[in-house]
Amino acid sequence: VQLQASGGGSVQSGGSLRLSCTASGSFFSGSSVGWYRQAPGKQREWVATIGGGGITNYATSAVGRFTISRDDAKSTVFLQMDSLEPEDTAVYYCRHIQFNIWGKGTQVTVSS
Repeated sequence: VQLQASGGGSVQSGGSLRLSCTASGSFFSGSSVGWYRQAPGKQREWVATIGGGGITNYATSAVGRFTISRDDAKSTVFLQMDSLEPEDTAVYYCRHIQFNIWGKGTQVTVSS
C-alpha cells in the first residue's frame, strides 16, 4: 500500500493551500491518519490527526488555521491550510498511524 501526498506549492503569507493524501483501495476506512511536517534543519513534527470516527486533533501551531478532514469513499484525507505564514514552510507528510506507513512528502513554501 502506498500513500500519495499532493497539493503543495508556493504561496505568499496569508494564502491557502489544500493538501491531499490518497491511498489505494479503502485503506483509510476507519483508520487514524495524521499530517506531519519537516522544516529545513528541524525535526519532523506532528500537525494534525483525524480518527476513524472523524475526531480531530491539532498541534498548537495549526489550531484555527488548519482543518483536517477525510473522504473515505475516495480514500483521501485533506489538510486545508489557511492564513499560511513563512514558518509553515516545510515538507508535509501524511501517515497511516496504525500501520505506520508514510507517504512521500509534498513541499509547501510560504513567502513573506
